[in-house]
Amino acid sequence: MDKGTNRTPLTRDFFDRTVLDVAPDLLGRVLVRSTDDGPIELRLTEVEAYAGEIDPGSHAFRGRTPRNSVMFGPPGHSYVYFTYGMWHCLNLVCGPEGMASGVLLRAGEISIGAEMARKRRVSARHDRELAKGPARLATALDVDRALNGSDVIAGPSAPLSVLRGTPPPRDQVRSGPRTGVGGDGSHQPWRFWIDGDPTVSPYRAHAPRRRST
Repeated sequence: MDKGTNRTPLTRDFFDRTVLDVAPDLLGRVLVRSTDDGPIELRLTEVEAYAGEIDPGSHAFRGRTPRNSVMFGPPGHSYVYFTYGMWHCLNLVCGPEGMASGVLLRAGEISIGAEMARKRRVSARHDRELAKGPARLATALDVDRALNGSDVIAGPSAPLSVLRGTPPPRDQVRSGPRTGVGGDGSHQPWRFWIDGDPTVSPYRAHAPRRRST
């Protein structure tokens, strides 16, 4: 554990801001996943912002559905979705209630509980790969749809919580297009990461899925 890390929990007010304020400000914060086997802690190094109904790249672009309803709820909750029939991804809801927006947690460095994460990420060659990418992050932390809607500021006994951690200097924060987002949502520089951090995932442009013939 980094003794210099601020272990004060974030408050609701932190998340009750615009997604483009919250997203870069999550870098360096510590996500805590409480499990029956003990805690897993992860320092966030890469995130992406999704601005709801004004953002063609967002799940909420076409309005509220049973799948995305958590995004319209109070800020400071988790939005977990299942993708490609294989993987879960973890987001944190932000902004005023009723205006859907969220931050996809793309990558991080596991500082506590790496031995538990390794059991779930057996293909990782190094610890820096345990949570290098959104599906890997969710897998390493044992996150699935059962955690959808969890209040991340409910306290240390909650399954997910976020500590203040140690944000990087502003000159170390980079931004660019979001990974794998196509169409009208492909050009916004709404992916944020800590420059030079080895846990940050590689950027990949959107590649349209080909239909099998």
